[in-house]
Amino acid sequence: MCSSGVMDAKAVQTLNLPGLTRPEKLLTRTGCSFTRTTKPEKLRMTRRRMVLACSYNNVPASILESEGHKFPLEEELILKNRSQQIQPYLNGRCVYVVGMMGSGKTTVGKIMSQALSYSFCDCDTLIEEEVDGHSVADIFKLYGESFFRDKETEALNKLSLMHKLVISTGGGAVVRPINWKYMHKGVSVWLDVPVEALAKRIAAVGTGSRPLLHDEAGDAYTAALMRLSALFEERGEFYANANARVSLENIAIKLGRRDASDLSPTDIAIEALEQIGNFLKAEDGGYAR
Repeated sequence: MCSSGVMDAKAVQTLNLPGLTRPEKLLTRTGCSFTRTTKPEKLRMTRRRMVLACSYNNVPASILESEGHKFPLEEELILKNRSQQIQPYLNGRCVYVVGMMGSGKTTVGKIMSQALSYSFCDCDTLIEEEVDGHSVADIFKLYGESFFRDKETEALNKLSLMHKLVISTGGGAVVRPINWKYMHKGVSVWLDVPVEALAKRIAAVGTGSRPLLHDEAGDAYTAALMRLSALFEERGEFYANANARVSLENIAIKLGRRDASDLSPTDIAIEALEQIGNFLKAEDGGYAR
């Protein structure tokens, strides 16, 4: 899960999440082990919680792996090419992946992080760790949505002070303007997935982990479609604040696929890197000539 490197002490202090030692207690991270700078019990807990929240993966020599999937050499080369084109202009800035629930932010984000040689963090996981390990669904049930949104803003604030992370955000993170203030310190990319495709995905796996879908009546697909359509009406304009947009409908047309459901996470990650590159190119005046 971890790649070798030194954890920035200031970044650890800033993040200040449960399980992370104070910067003077944490010096180096080698593989998935740490040099002895504090008590072994605390160190084991630190490592366990850090791995839960963030993954630090190297890009293998011949294939990329994410969530157990192996990627053909051709796709690896495309990902590598895209990442090499944008890395000098990204300049270590964090990449924030935004989009509706079920849009694949975590899966696609992990592929992007590998291609960029970045670390990956799931914002929801960081919040769960801070709230005694409760799941997002339980946090909503126990403390309410407003409490969760406050914790989400706190997490984004802390993450905005870090570098070289691909961060998967919650579906509702886009609604608060203050969150955009933090995310615009990096580069944001919106995974724009048709609500019909989202409803199919969520209906197939169930809504247990989706607190905003719990109270919908009817069959799973229809209930998910109705609620997701309403959420998109509320949030669509906020997603459009992202620096780059990845339209799965457009990718399907470009690749000659039947619809968005025929796309692989790698297809989407490649397009995301391309769209980020387009944004950076425009930002830099067409790249330095």
